Amino acid sequence: MAPPADRPFRTPTEQFEETARIHAREEEGAWLELVNGRTRPKARMDGGRGMAVEWLTRGSLAQRPELWLHSAQGLKGGPCHSDRLRADGALAPSEAFVRQGEWGDPESVLMVAEITAYAPETDRCSREEKPAVYAATGVPVYLLVDREVRELIVRSRPRGARYVEVHTVPFGDRLALPSPVGMVFDTRRLEDCASRPRASPPRIVEGCRAPGERGSPPP
Repeated sequence: MAPPADRPFRTPTEQFEETARIHAREEEGAWLELVNGRTRPKARMDGGRGMAVEWLTRGSLAQRPELWLHSAQGLKGGPCHSDRLRADGALAPSEAFVRQGEWGDPESVLMVAEITAYAPETDRCSREEKPAVYAATGVPVYLLVDREVRELIVRSRPRGARYVEVHTVPFGDRLALPSPVGMVFDTRRLEDCASRPRASPPRIVEGCRAPGERGSPPP
């Protein structure tokens, strides 16, 4: 039976997990997330986002060696842990997710980091939907590296489905992350990861050109 018009359809968690497994097998490196009960695509990693994850990992390890930034870690989310999120980085003790399977318990997570991908749907989700889900999950700090506007948005002190404190830092300024993270970062390196990824030119393999294309073998 279809849900009433004023109640959007929510994907059951078990159904989503099976769909996500099939999707990942069929398309390597492609992930799905369940955000507010709705399936959302997770953008593929590009070089700039990868560098931002590296920057945050190295800085965290230098200041808090007992912690690790778990990249692409699957997390249970929402007030009932029925959502399924795959964070660009989840700052937690190094052994936090041992023996937990694909979707880990977020209880030990101090901070979640997301990096925008110049993909309208996924970026809007990171800016608008995920903060509410992570707050409802009880994650103390949510860091968004917004490459499009060249800012870092730090949300902290979750209360219900919102963060009480929001602080914005432009790329290049000093970033101080609040308790329980308690670390300080030089953000100048993020300027290098803000450029939009360039589209790759089509790759032509000898002997595989389209019929009629210069240099192609006759049909």
